[in-house]
Amino acid sequence: MCKFFSFESNGKGKYYYFDKKMRKALLKSNPKNYNPDSHSSITDFYFPSNPRMEDRLNKYEFNPITKVFTVDQINAKTDDKAEAEAFVKALDFKTIEPRLIIKPLVNPFELPKVTEITPKHLKLLKKWDSVWASVGGSVWDSVRDSVRDSVRDSVGDIVGDSVRDIVWGSVGAIVTSSVWYSVGDSVWDSVRVSVWDSVWDSAYAYSSSFFKLNKKDWKNAEGIEFESNPFESAIELWESGLVSSFEGETWRLHSGPKAEIVFEIRQEELRK
Repeated sequence: MCKFFSFESNGKGKYYYFDKKMRKALLKSNPKNYNPDSHSSITDFYFPSNPRMEDRLNKYEFNPITKVFTVDQINAKTDDKAEAEAFVKALDFKTIEPRLIIKPLVNPFELPKVTEITPKHLKLLKKWDSVWASVGGSVWDSVRDSVRDSVRDSVGDIVGDSVRDIVWGSVGAIVTSSVWYSVGDSVWDSVRVSVWDSVWDSAYAYSSSFFKLNKKDWKNAEGIEFESNPFESAIELWESGLVSSFEGETWRLHSGPKAEIVFEIRQEELRK
């Protein structure tokens, strides 16, 4: 399935995978077009002269962000899934992808509700408005373009998928519900897409916090470089329990289990 992190075992305590040295080398030269999170690539790399090993190894996947362990196939004579799960959960992922930051996923609406919007919050929102405008709303494209130069696509995808699950499962639905209640049926159809897009962009900005890149590795969708991660303002809001939404004229901050609107300001006023 080519998801990060893929590995294999022989059922006897031997594990096969691409470590950070191998992954870095493949970013520079990959004549066989290996995908380091493809089981076929792993098998071919370790057993290039024995294609039959493809059907003799146990195949596993592990998401180090969500801690979900997946059994893909049991092919060896020994079913070692319990041992394989213990192995991968104890693995130091700095030896696999040092630029990936392993930390718990934050659902902002599971944090205590923010009841007071401070000058710091406003400063962060103003910064986010500026950055959001500079990337043209293509926040995920910007994150992916920045990460792609440093890590494999499968690593970026596993973070994006993990964050998307939070948004799809709760964040997006309850934010849009609260905005709909605020603006009413008469204008909802005209602002719905903008609201959804802004919520997704906040989530994509948050996903960038899982990567430790060097200065000027970060860029917008047009390739213009930043001095550091440009999405820090949205990340700070998210991790403090605030999610922003924008419907074309007004920014709103949502907080609490019901994503209540705790602050709103017209964009023109925010930019003064």
